[in-house]
Amino acid sequence: MRSPGRIVKAALLLAAVALPAAMLTPTDAAAANSLTMLGADVSSAQRAIDLGAKYYDSSGTAKDPLDILKAAGVNYVRLRIWNNPASGYNNKAKVLAYAKQVKAKGLKLLIDFHYSDTWADPGKQYKPAAWSSHGISALQTDVYNYTYDVCNSLKSQGTTPDSVQIGNEINVGMLWDDGKVVNNSFTNLGLLLKSGYNATKACNSSTQVIIHTADADSDSNARWFYDGIKAQGVNWDITGLSYYCMWHGTLANMGSVVSDMKSRYGKDVIIAETAYPFTTSDADSTANSVTSGCSGYPLTWAGQGAEFTAVQNTARSAGAIGVFYWEPTWYAVTGNGWDPANISSSGDGWDNMAIFNWTGQVNPNVKWTP
Repeated sequence: MRSPGRIVKAALLLAAVALPAAMLTPTDAAAANSLTMLGADVSSAQRAIDLGAKYYDSSGTAKDPLDILKAAGVNYVRLRIWNNPASGYNNKAKVLAYAKQVKAKGLKLLIDFHYSDTWADPGKQYKPAAWSSHGISALQTDVYNYTYDVCNSLKSQGTTPDSVQIGNEINVGMLWDDGKVVNNSFTNLGLLLKSGYNATKACNSSTQVIIHTADADSDSNARWFYDGIKAQGVNWDITGLSYYCMWHGTLANMGSVVSDMKSRYGKDVIIAETAYPFTTSDADSTANSVTSGCSGYPLTWAGQGAEFTAVQNTARSAGAIGVFYWEPTWYAVTGNGWDPANISSSGDGWDNMAIFNWTGQVNPNVKWTP
């Protein structure tokens, strides 16, 4: 996800590719495929709870947000990990602590390695400060050792990750500039991804490795990237794509990309991130990252629920196995800002995209369905 404190605008020229007729038949699709990874990225929830935030179910009863999400159909939690963020939140120690709560609820765990001290997304992939002077050879060792250490630490406390992402929205690489794809050369990125994959499998062979881009908007871009890493001999288990309709275009186009990714590489596909606004209003002094919606889905609680259902239906029909809502619990709580270098004073650009309103009430229309 792009850093939510900053407004992101993208002018996308999308050519919707028609899905095969069979994939548009709901009954056939339901019989052929189901969503087994019903996910939510709740990386900001730990800080919110520490600050005293309350979460309420549809009947108005205060509960642990994980319990509320589980009741809505969630079976998988995604947590980002930053190497050494200034705030301390989303670092190894905090992720280890919250992973215990996730697993205690009977939920599966996805660890999202950003390999940075702050946000990593298509427009920025900053090396962590500790690795800032390292070249590609040292970075391969860094990625291996760090990935193995985090995975093994989780495993040692009984919370082995079920899956990991080696990088976050790495459309043109990670750990820039060494791991950036320049002049169509995937050589260095391939080396880094292999290090992450090998470390994960050395820690726990059944942990699934996801390679994640924000390429749900463009089949040509997705093919360019995944063909590129495949040519370098990179292995991965699941292809992860971000899809936000206001940035990435129509549902039909997303479905076409998902279908092609599955058939082209023979690997499972998930929508690793998605979300939709329930209002254009802003709960704090930080501007909303998203200020408009998509045709057919009003910016209301009902519209938010309907759009998320449509994303799941489209992904399922196209052959995906999972959909993750990004930061459904991140309603505006003073002190839980977007900037890890100024978490206490920065605001929340995602307050209109959460599925909890500004007093912590859950949207009863948002459901995760297999």
